[in-house]
Amino acid sequence: MRIGVDLGGTKIEALALADDGAEMRRLRVPTPKDDYGAIVVAIRDLVATVGQGLATAGTPVGIAIPGAVSPATGLIKNANSTCLIGKPFHVDLAAALGCPVRLANDANCFALSEATDGAGQGADSVFGVIVGTGTGAGIVLNGHLQEGANLIAGEWGHVPLPWPEDDELPGPPCYCGRRGCIETFLSGPGLSLSYEMTAGGSLKPQEIAGLAAQGNAAAEACMARYERRMAKSLGMVISILDPAAIVLGGGLSNIARLYDRVPALWEEFAFSDRLSTRLLPARHGDSSGVRGAAWLWPSSGDRSP
Repeated sequence: MRIGVDLGGTKIEALALADDGAEMRRLRVPTPKDDYGAIVVAIRDLVATVGQGLATAGTPVGIAIPGAVSPATGLIKNANSTCLIGKPFHVDLAAALGCPVRLANDANCFALSEATDGAGQGADSVFGVIVGTGTGAGIVLNGHLQEGANLIAGEWGHVPLPWPEDDELPGPPCYCGRRGCIETFLSGPGLSLSYEMTAGGSLKPQEIAGLAAQGNAAAEACMARYERRMAKSLGMVISILDPAAIVLGGGLSNIARLYDRVPALWEEFAFSDRLSTRLLPARHGDSSGVRGAAWLWPSSGDRSP
């Protein structure tokens, strides 16, 4: 048995997962706002509740977090939940839970989930992409999560949009301090901004896709720009990583047209005369983060930190 926890900006979700991947119990609670101590307590209490009656005492816990652990300091960095930054979250959670804990970025957990028993199951290399409020990714090779020497493997959203058009330069400002990051174009807010800048008015991504499906010219042009930008960005990834499968998650992954149109475009940008890489929607949807957190432990008997 494994226990996974997905720490999000608005909710914390915990899952008890059997060794065969069957879900035994799942619970959610609201995330305490800007209160580090309260988050630790909330996770402790949620894990205790989800494991009640399941003989989970001492079971290691995997945690998906909106950030990463600095290899230099052991403290949290790059976290959207800013109250975590600079804190020894791993140490404090292990003490509160009384069991071994593993932390990983939420996009990494998504990729691990989809590579293990999701849409990318059976593929030897999976690039798992989240396109939602932000843009992130994780890499799984032969079933093993690749976090990298600096724990930033898959930070695809914070490289420049490749092969930019004149009207894509210098690009929108990004919260990381640079301009023109892939995230500023492919995130939900990025798609909405693209529509607003050309058509006026503020629409959500699903509304833009819906208008395009109805034949609205401005919305169709916006979606076409988005698909070309995604194709360029993923074409670059294919040339570097050459994954067998790319799995999309996050809110924009529900736009069905992406799975036909983006692969039709990315051959222009990847350095190959033929591409067999598959673009797939996530099998587990919003559940992938918490499932991937549980899969951070290879077996219920592995208690090493």
